[in-house]
Amino acid sequence: MNKNHTYIIAEAGVNHNGDINLAYKLCNNAQKAGVDAVKFQTWKTERIVTKSAALATYQEHNINDKQKSQFQMLKELELSYHDFRKIKAYCDEIGIQFLSTPDEEESLDFLCSINLPFIKLGSGDVTNIPFLRIVGSRHQNVILSTGMAYLSDVEIAYRTLMDAGAKSVTLLHCTTNYPCPYKEVNLRAMHTLKEAFHCPVGYSDHTLGIEVPVAAVALGAEVIEKHFTLDRTMDGPDHKASLEPCELKQMVTAIRNIEVAMGNGIKSPNASEKEISGVVLKRIVAACPIKKGDTLNACNLVFKRSNAGIATKYWDIINGRTATRDYKEDEPIEL
Repeated sequence: MNKNHTYIIAEAGVNHNGDINLAYKLCNNAQKAGVDAVKFQTWKTERIVTKSAALATYQEHNINDKQKSQFQMLKELELSYHDFRKIKAYCDEIGIQFLSTPDEEESLDFLCSINLPFIKLGSGDVTNIPFLRIVGSRHQNVILSTGMAYLSDVEIAYRTLMDAGAKSVTLLHCTTNYPCPYKEVNLRAMHTLKEAFHCPVGYSDHTLGIEVPVAAVALGAEVIEKHFTLDRTMDGPDHKASLEPCELKQMVTAIRNIEVAMGNGIKSPNASEKEISGVVLKRIVAACPIKKGDTLNACNLVFKRSNAGIATKYWDIINGRTATRDYKEDEPIEL
């Protein structure tokens, strides 16, 4: 990770609705927004969910057919490995990094075979120790979201990945709720992760709007992940908690501005301030006519903006000295 450049992941997720043409459009809009990567989710439905598993509450709220099981919903959203090869090729062509989250071992091995810079794991696997061991054994760089987890869960996950052979692990603070209310964000937990594990940290955001991910960057996030969609009114589990393309671009612009504004941490005047200080900072000038030999003090000196003269920070040096020449009112004092 580059601490001076936040790695921004546009989470397309399942917002393609099972349509590869929509996936292409998501990649294209992510590239235009200026993100570093666009991320999808890769799975075989039969391997990750039972046929009787119920929908999550947010899924029930966000899809039109409330009678679907999780299995039915996910099966309709599933893309093939062939589809993902085509999507990655398209991303390579337009100049954006392709990423995807594997939800089981077969999909993990597929993604490893197409040479991705990171394996991004979702919060649903933060306590899946057997799968984490498998992921670590593939010797990849891993980004792990940590929603729904206690710090102790994160510690076990982190150690499991590293002990199994992961090249590196980046931890993303996350609240698994779609959309996530501000009161549940707990952004300071990102600092807790940094202090506990001394590894790169970031934030996976499910709030509405762009304020929280921008704040996370100001607090030191090295990775930002944010759901986006072509249209929030589309049917599907994640559209309503996603940014639309113009909003994604606004978030990227805001984050890049914050990166520049963070600076180097050295407290000193910059070049423009040095120029402005010449006419803004107060200087010591004569409050009235002063004769050579008079004592310089608060009775005959005053502090005003002036293009010349001694800065007021040297008052203790000037106070009580003897004037070495005559001064007119408002004339700058010299040593």
